[in-house]
Amino acid sequence: MGYSPTIRVLALGVICDRQRVFMSEGHDPVKGQTFYRALGGGIDFGESSAAALVREFKEELDTEVVNLSYLGCLENLFSFNGQPGHEIIQLYSCEFQDPKFYQLEQIEFAEGARRKLALWVDINRFLSGELILYPDGMTRYLGGD
Repeated sequence: MGYSPTIRVLALGVICDRQRVFMSEGHDPVKGQTFYRALGGGIDFGESSAAALVREFKEELDTEVVNLSYLGCLENLFSFNGQPGHEIIQLYSCEFQDPKFYQLEQIEFAEGARRKLALWVDINRFLSGELILYPDGMTRYLGGD
């Protein structure tokens, strides 16, 4: 897929359970860097950000998220795989409707043609800077106090 200089508008969901948060793991081969970000995806034209978040969790993990609460908006200017990117993110806290997801350590899911991994991560690993969390500014929404 070629580079397209557009601004992507996304809805991402932060799911916390005690001192852990459910995140997607990613890898940038150019930077040689493993990073984490909340799950979610693009908002379609005519779709609310909340509806997009619910749809994305259904598509990616085949599960429902409930109790959505709007946290804020983040702007993300970044580089991935050597290409510049620009995102506007509508961020929500939410919960899994199915309690089995709180028992899983990790789950593999499809994002387009790629296989990805989502897993529970100790919030303190992000707060301490041990692990990289994108976008910048995201740690303030983790509630790790």
